[in-house]
Amino acid sequence: MSNTTFSNTDTAGKPADPYTCANKDTAATTQDKFDALDKFVGACKFGMMTTRDQTSGKLISRCMAVAAEENNGVDYLFFTNTESHKTDELKSDPHVNIAFLDSSGQWASVAGTASIETERGLVKKYYSPTLRAWMGDLGDGTHDGSTNDPRIGIIRVKMTTATYAVTDRTILGRVAEVAKGIVTGEQANVNKIREITEDEVKARRSA
Repeated sequence: MSNTTFSNTDTAGKPADPYTCANKDTAATTQDKFDALDKFVGACKFGMMTTRDQTSGKLISRCMAVAAEENNGVDYLFFTNTESHKTDELKSDPHVNIAFLDSSGQWASVAGTASIETERGLVKKYYSPTLRAWMGDLGDGTHDGSTNDPRIGIIRVKMTTATYAVTDRTILGRVAEVAKGIVTGEQANVNKIREITEDEVKARRSA
């Protein structure tokens, strides 16, 4: 067993993690933070959902498309085949993480708890015919990928906390910042790293 520690605190009064220190945005209002997160998630559309396998304990990630947001953007809804293994994993451990990333390096990490919902009114509200391509038609008149297919359910992820990094700089501006940092040793100021706390989520949900 390794007893290595990472207590690198003796940095002559300078932050040991200058990137986070330089890019962390603590001035944004709660409304600003949620607006930017909603805009980013909407642009990404697809996120990696991480669950825990109930047998091995391993973390497993799958690409999932956001079907909708509810409750002021603190609930994310995803369609699922209720017969898939991830529904068993969520029943065993409802804790999930949804990670979003774009080609410019902007990212978001949303932690929450998940439930499986099969109420047909909710399914019909957000149903898309493209689901048939994923569900398939089993030819029995029931399991046909339609709104009435009992296999189609919704995973509702209730946000607990979120952290994300977005930018209003152009690509050239970010490249220039990185280049300056290489030359001067100064940390690159290229993103706005923001955290949404559990209390902020609760207030947003009840608003």
